[in-house]
Amino acid sequence: MSADTGPSGTGPSAAGPSDRRVVRPYGDTTGDGMVQVSFTLPIAHDRRAEGAAAQLANKMGLDPAMVVHAKAMGPDFTFFVVYGRSNHLVDTSLVEVVERPYPLLSPKEINLAVKKALRRRLVVVGACIGSDAHTVGIDAILNIKGFAGEKGLEYYRELRVVNLGAQVSVPELVARTREERADAVLVSQVVTQRDAHILNTMEMSAAFREAYPTARRPVLVIGGPRFEEKQASRLGVDKVFTRGTTPGEVASYLVHELVDNGRATTKSSQKESV
Repeated sequence: MSADTGPSGTGPSAAGPSDRRVVRPYGDTTGDGMVQVSFTLPIAHDRRAEGAAAQLANKMGLDPAMVVHAKAMGPDFTFFVVYGRSNHLVDTSLVEVVERPYPLLSPKEINLAVKKALRRRLVVVGACIGSDAHTVGIDAILNIKGFAGEKGLEYYRELRVVNLGAQVSVPELVARTREERADAVLVSQVVTQRDAHILNTMEMSAAFREAYPTARRPVLVIGGPRFEEKQASRLGVDKVFTRGTTPGEVASYLVHELVDNGRATTKSSQKESV
C-alpha cells in the first residue's frame, strides 16, 4: 500500500473531506474484510494437512478460514491457498512511504542534463551478483527494449551502459567498475533464499567502500522484489528500487544524484581522479 500522490507523482495529494482514512480488505462486497493468502507447509497432502492450513490461517487472524486450493509439492510438502475474513483495519494516515524527492524526466531531458553538466557520457555498470542467474530485472532496466513501455538505459544517447550479466562476483564487479570509470553501479537481486540478497548487497557495498575513497565512490543502486526502499542506509547503498520500477525512474534518479547533487565529475577531472 502506498500513499496517494499528486499529479506529478512526487508527493501526497491534498486530502479532501470525503477521503477515507480507515479501510478494511475487500473481497466479495465492500468492507467484508475478505483476504486470500498462500503458503507452503512441510507436510504431505491429505485431510490433516488441509486442517493444519486452516488452523494456521485462523491463528493469522482469518475467521472463518477456508482452504480453497491445496496441491502436493512432492511427497513431503503441500501448497495452500486460504480465503477468509480478516477483522483488522488499516489507518492510511499512519502508512509510511519513501517519497520520491526528484521529478521524473523524459529521455530528452535526461540526455540534455547529462550533456550540459558532464560534457561526457554518464557510465553505468549493471550486473546480477553472487549465484543469482536471473537477469530479467537488470535487463528490463538496461536493455534497449526496456520495460512497461519504456526504453532501457541503452536507449539514452548520453549514457554508456555496460551490462555484465549474471553470476558476477563482487571482486569482478569492483574491478570492472574501476576499468570502465563508472559513475553508477546497478545491481539486481532476485534470489532471496536465506536472505542471500541482503548478504550479497552488504558484501558489495563493503567492497566498494574499501576500494574507493568516499568522495569518488560510484553511486550504488540495488533492485529486486524483496527489497524495501527504506533499507538503503542499512545495506550501505545509495538507492533501493523495488518491484515495478521502470527505466525512466532509474535514469531520473541517476540525473538527480550524479548531476543535480554534483557527484559525477567532468571528463577532465574524472581522468585525474582515477
